[in-house]
Amino acid sequence: MQAPMAEIAELKEIKGSKKKPKSKKKLMDLSSFRVEDNATNDRINKRPFRTPSLRRTGSLFRHGTVERKRKRREADDDNISVSSLDLKEPSSKRVRQMSRVASLVDIISPVNHVKKVGQALTRSMSFRNLSSSPTFTIKPYTKPQATPTKRRDSKLWSETIQGDVNDVLSKMDIKRQEAIYELYQGEVDLVEDLKLIKKAYHDSMKSLGILKDEELNTIFGSLANILPLHEELVESLKMQKRKDGTTENIATILLQWFPRLSGSYVSYCSNLVAAKSLLDVKKTDKKVDDFLQRCRESPFSRKLDLWNFLDVPRSRLVKYPLLLKNLLKFTSLEHHEREYIIEAIKVSEAIIRQVDRKTGEAKCRHYIDSFEYTDEKQMDPLICKQKVLLCGGILRNNRGTKLHVFLFEDIFVLTRQTTKNDKKHYQVYRQPIPVRQLMLGDMNDSDAKLNGSFRGAFTQQLSKHMFRITPTDPTLGQGHTLQANDEHDKKQWMQLLRTVMPAVPKMESVV
Repeated sequence: MQAPMAEIAELKEIKGSKKKPKSKKKLMDLSSFRVEDNATNDRINKRPFRTPSLRRTGSLFRHGTVERKRKRREADDDNISVSSLDLKEPSSKRVRQMSRVASLVDIISPVNHVKKVGQALTRSMSFRNLSSSPTFTIKPYTKPQATPTKRRDSKLWSETIQGDVNDVLSKMDIKRQEAIYELYQGEVDLVEDLKLIKKAYHDSMKSLGILKDEELNTIFGSLANILPLHEELVESLKMQKRKDGTTENIATILLQWFPRLSGSYVSYCSNLVAAKSLLDVKKTDKKVDDFLQRCRESPFSRKLDLWNFLDVPRSRLVKYPLLLKNLLKFTSLEHHEREYIIEAIKVSEAIIRQVDRKTGEAKCRHYIDSFEYTDEKQMDPLICKQKVLLCGGILRNNRGTKLHVFLFEDIFVLTRQTTKNDKKHYQVYRQPIPVRQLMLGDMNDSDAKLNGSFRGAFTQQLSKHMFRITPTDPTLGQGHTLQANDEHDKKQWMQLLRTVMPAVPKMESVV
């Protein structure tokens, strides 16, 4: 019995000895989850928590989890420590660490603090801007710095001649030469402007693709046909200049040159109405407006818009009679060119009348095509037959409504302006009144009042510059009390109305 008991005792010892290492190994595994070092503690606090591996099973897994949570709480409780003063942000942000300071004065120093904060804000804003705008965008047009505007020389003829002209010519002859030089220099300036229009505007807008060929033809019209005519006149006047700088024969040259203007100027000036309308529409395009603005701010344009240049030929045409009349004033009765100057004045005025008539027809057709009718009764057959627009402008009725009024040769039309698809239209207001059925009445300022208007209802203020239009046919509706902008505008309207209806009875005064 002793032997078996002894063997049992030995087996217990062996069994006990085998269990101790196992428990020890288990304690060693648990100690691997304990953290004693502060530096390691900081790294664990910064590193995100990971779930322990599932290879640890049983009570060991649960125990390790509890130990790790316990240590994380201890690390949180230790946040108020010297190591916690290390103000670091995540590595994705570029922020400098706070350097050690010797005293609190370095920390609260206003100069250093503001400077560092400003630098940090500058860096953060610059990085934010770079990240928010990764693509390159074209900057909008900004007005350039002031540059000297190109100015034209306004010299007198006497300033271009060497020596004292008073010793050679009389005062009458000097003034005559000044008049001739004014006409010649005006032609030189006109040729310069026409070349500028073609090169700086027409050719540039075509090469840049800003406007289509059809649009360019509408805006610039027959400008290319006008330029050679004036270049030829400049060369002819140069050939008439003598060695001493004087010029004698000029009227004969103009008499041969004026008839050649008729066809080109009729075509160009008649197209100005359509050119102005299309140009106003195209200015709403950002590309066109930007180009025109850059040209206007450039020195070569002399602060003028494209439309000012396009109107240069027409304004030059109407100046020829005035220039020739000024030349005639300083031409003696015995001078051989006096009769030619008088004839040249008549020819130039006849050309102007022809151009005005054709331009009026084109302008008339342009407005008639833009009329809109709200009632069939408004579509008077006389409207489509009109070829001349005698007057057109803005008037107001007795309610203060703004009306666009058109006085044709045979009919009087009131409209209200509307805009559709970037184009101006004129909606006919009430019924048009034929001129032969009109009665015109002048209204004194003391008797004119605004009825139904906001201003008249509260102030009872008298209105000025008013007249009244009344149809003789009751079926055409009631009359219209219209207000002009000023007294001059009122007189112009009344004078034109009286000229187109001479046989119609007029009301001299309306109360």
